[in-house]
Amino acid sequence: MFTGIVEEQGEVVALERRGDSAVLTVSAPHVGADASHGASIAVNGVCLTVVAHDGDRLGFDVMGETLDRSALGALRPGDRVDLERAVRADARLDGHVVQGHVDGTGRVLSRTPGENWETVRFTLPADLSALVAEKGAIAVDGVSLTVAAVGPGWFEVGLIPETLRATVLGSRQPGDAVNLETDVLAKYVARLMEVAR
Repeated sequence: MFTGIVEEQGEVVALERRGDSAVLTVSAPHVGADASHGASIAVNGVCLTVVAHDGDRLGFDVMGETLDRSALGALRPGDRVDLERAVRADARLDGHVVQGHVDGTGRVLSRTPGENWETVRFTLPADLSALVAEKGAIAVDGVSLTVAAVGPGWFEVGLIPETLRATVLGSRQPGDAVNLETDVLAKYVARLMEVAR
């Protein structure tokens, strides 16, 4: 489990395709310092397992399902990625409950600068729209955010300067793909309503 509070921006070293899967290698000086084989790390919001650790480089196996559901398959060497280690049971939950189980992808539609913050609008896939509510929680590329507004096929968030500086959302431009994870409580409520019919 994660909180959506990014600890470090790592750098993609390689994404090696292996049929319907891939091996992702990321340079992560901070997060990698105490990483161990089998540790869970969120990479742009996707929970991945450390399978190789060499200095500050971490290696992850990425299966086809993950490549199909997330934007990880489009990563290139030199790309920056948001990284977060799994939360410890005795730690503060500063963001919201993030599982690292990406529901799908959206795209940046627009960026509107404010005086000390920025509004960013993203596309919202139709199959996720019922799970996103104004003032509810959403993880975008693994960043815990509050939904400021939602409409047909889109939602907006407000980004403060710290989020713009510390996460990859600060550099995302219109057309860029992002990973989306809706609130876990919304998913379970929707599922309960579905089976109760």
